[in-house]
Amino acid sequence: MAPARIATTLGATLLLLPIAHAAEFDRHQQAKVTELTGPVPEVVKPLPVPSDAIVLLGKDDTSAWQHADGSAINWTFEDGIMTVKPGSGDIFSRARFGDIQLHLEWRTPDKVVGDSQGRGNSGVFLMRRYEVQILDSWDNPTYPNGQAASVYKQHIPLVNASLPPGTWQTYDIIFRAPRFNYSGRLTSPATVTVLHNGVLVQDHVTLAGPTMYVGAPNYSPHGADVIRLQDHGNPVSYRNIWVRGL
Repeated sequence: MAPARIATTLGATLLLLPIAHAAEFDRHQQAKVTELTGPVPEVVKPLPVPSDAIVLLGKDDTSAWQHADGSAINWTFEDGIMTVKPGSGDIFSRARFGDIQLHLEWRTPDKVVGDSQGRGNSGVFLMRRYEVQILDSWDNPTYPNGQAASVYKQHIPLVNASLPPGTWQTYDIIFRAPRFNYSGRLTSPATVTVLHNGVLVQDHVTLAGPTMYVGAPNYSPHGADVIRLQDHGNPVSYRNIWVRGL
């Protein structure tokens, strides 16, 4: 009786093998339905500067920037470092942008002068209007929606990732511009994500409108616009600024 049982078992096994293979083949075919053939992502060489980035401030010159009247900037520049010349005015990128990834490095003076908003104050304005605050926020109390890495007067940073005065710091900003319809009505507000020294401090927050020092923000229709760096009366320095259109 034993040989008959073995033969029966082997026969069942031999019959099951093709069925198992068929099921596996069918599973792979079903998987292919969700495997996209395109578009294939463009190859981009990564940091220190992505190969598809536009360099706004490197080691050579400040030609990517101008004052409001179109004149060459009057900030100081040496060895790739651009520093606010207090009283000379804000500067603006010559190129206009919409949705962007922006990288910049900044440094407040190592000699501490003043306190609160009077200490190492500057700012980066996206599309000329929407400010991510730059401030010496190392052991420097101020109103939280005005400290470093705040979306000024709108969003408090999740944490204070500031480094000591005189230390180079980084912002990596993902900005999505607002959208307006043909009649100028807002259809989608601006959003911003900010990493301060590699730490997430603004997590895809929604902007209520342009930055206002006094009063509530309110959108007005606009298109692509420049990046603005602020002269707030403090000699804040910048280097290694680049941008990628999204």
